[in-house]
Amino acid sequence: MALHHFHLKARWPGLRNDVGEIESGQLKTKVSIPPEMDGPGVGTNPDEMLLGAAATCYIITLAAMLERTKLEKVDLTMESVGIVDVTKGVITYKKIIHRPVIVLKTDASDKDVQLAMKLAQKAETSCMISRALKGNVEIELEASIIRQIKEMI
Repeated sequence: MALHHFHLKARWPGLRNDVGEIESGQLKTKVSIPPEMDGPGVGTNPDEMLLGAAATCYIITLAAMLERTKLEKVDLTMESVGIVDVTKGVITYKKIIHRPVIVLKTDASDKDVQLAMKLAQKAETSCMISRALKGNVEIELEASIIRQIKEMI
């Protein structure tokens, strides 16, 4: 078993509505409470970072699976949404929705389309961050698999 350690340094010089800083590897940014939660909205915030971790883990896992199966893609994009519930001062991260779009070649077979959908679904359960969130945050997948449109001449 190989254990990997990731390190983060944080500095928070003030009170609730001040701005702090975090640094971890290539990530270095200011952090604060988002305006939706009556904060200053400077830099990023834990909600965006959790969404970012889940989304990047998912899309990297999906890209690796596509590569391993040698399923050629023209493009892979995604939008993700994080849904947070604030009830009586209690903040709960409820759901993350990933909406990946896998663009296959124009001549991709129906079998290729089915494989891409299967991989899109499998990547969600294989991603390390998805597994870490399981049982706490619902993760929903709304994948689209499309064939590239031939350009008109």
